[in-house]
Amino acid sequence: MKSGVAVVCPVVISKEGKDNEKALQAYKEEIKNCQKCSLGKTRTNFVFGEGNPGAKLVFIGEAPGADEDEQGRPFVGRSGQLLTKIIESIGFKREDVFIINILKCRPPNNRAPEPEEVEVCIPYLYKQLEIIKPKIICTLGNPSTQTLLNTKEGITKLRGRALDWNGIEVVATFHPSACLRNPAYKVDVWKDVKFLRKEYDRLCGSSN
Repeated sequence: MKSGVAVVCPVVISKEGKDNEKALQAYKEEIKNCQKCSLGKTRTNFVFGEGNPGAKLVFIGEAPGADEDEQGRPFVGRSGQLLTKIIESIGFKREDVFIINILKCRPPNNRAPEPEEVEVCIPYLYKQLEIIKPKIICTLGNPSTQTLLNTKEGITKLRGRALDWNGIEVVATFHPSACLRNPAYKVDVWKDVKFLRKEYDRLCGSSN
């Protein structure tokens, strides 16, 4: 299977970021040919994730779509274009953060992930977070939020406040695709990401 370039770094990164970059690249090489579930047979590309390997802020989505599967990069379709605007609206660039999905391979017809697919793929996400060591995580939509936090609570009840995963703060909001289907959600997303930026500044300082 083809595997696109997955770890894209800013021009200047810290020593810790460079160490993380090496660790992420090594881990990508280790897992990129995964065949632990049926998605390994239907994918075009294994979508590892991309961004700043020393990022203090990580965004987590659900799974690659058609564009992501084709390019081997997360959030590059219409939802990805909106996510980029959301990131920029709070003073960041995509290169400042790291973007990952719960699943590394596209489910056929963009269906929801099956429990067994999540079960075999979620350890990859945990390892990436262990390497990156973010200060704050933003989960996008119900599947990523419920999976990471191991909860059945919906996004409407979880958004707008600080949550916790293994000592790392989590802020949940709607997936960009939900905003494309229902633009009214953009109002709530704007509130959520303003809160996200406020929490980022509190935890990490006001500079990028």
